[in-house]
Amino acid sequence: MIRVLLAEDQGMMRDALVLLLNLEEDLEVVAETDRGDDVVPRALETRPDVAVVDIELPGRSGLDVITDLHERLPTCRVLIVTTFGRPGYVRRAMDAGAAGFLVKDSPGHELAGAIRRVLAGERVIDPELATTALAVGPNPLTERELEVLAAADHGATAADIAELLSLSENTVRNYLSGIIQKTGARNRIEAIQKARRNGWL
Repeated sequence: MIRVLLAEDQGMMRDALVLLLNLEEDLEVVAETDRGDDVVPRALETRPDVAVVDIELPGRSGLDVITDLHERLPTCRVLIVTTFGRPGYVRRAMDAGAAGFLVKDSPGHELAGAIRRVLAGERVIDPELATTALAVGPNPLTERELEVLAAADHGATAADIAELLSLSENTVRNYLSGIIQKTGARNRIEAIQKARRNGWL
């Protein structure tokens, strides 16, 4: 039996996936959670072969969980299944050590097949998403630029961002200017939108 951990915060979706996977003769859902910060503890407790993890989870992002799970339980393969088919998410997930990436509108039978394939050592990525990720290219922003952009996301002023990140206002303005240039945006709002759309933020 292939032991599966499922991390999905939408109750109906989680129940449906558990039912779907448990119908497979060789699959058994041994743990389920609706929180990102619960994934690693539950995995260490139940020792799944594959963790099926959503990206948008309360407590901790599924993308942040991948590295910890990879380090703490290296035998467990991670398969990201998400509504958000953003190219940057694919790159971030794969860079963190995920073995696969599917979007939730994929046919149901593909999930069971993907679980078997990642356990067999394959990398499984939604083909359309893989093509888009290659076309968009890598994230051009540094970690610090992403911090500044995330801080600017809710309409914060340069002074607000400077105080939050312990920077000078001039430094913040320079970062924002560089971000706008690197993303090819006209202003910071457009830069934020583009970064979110591409999964960089």
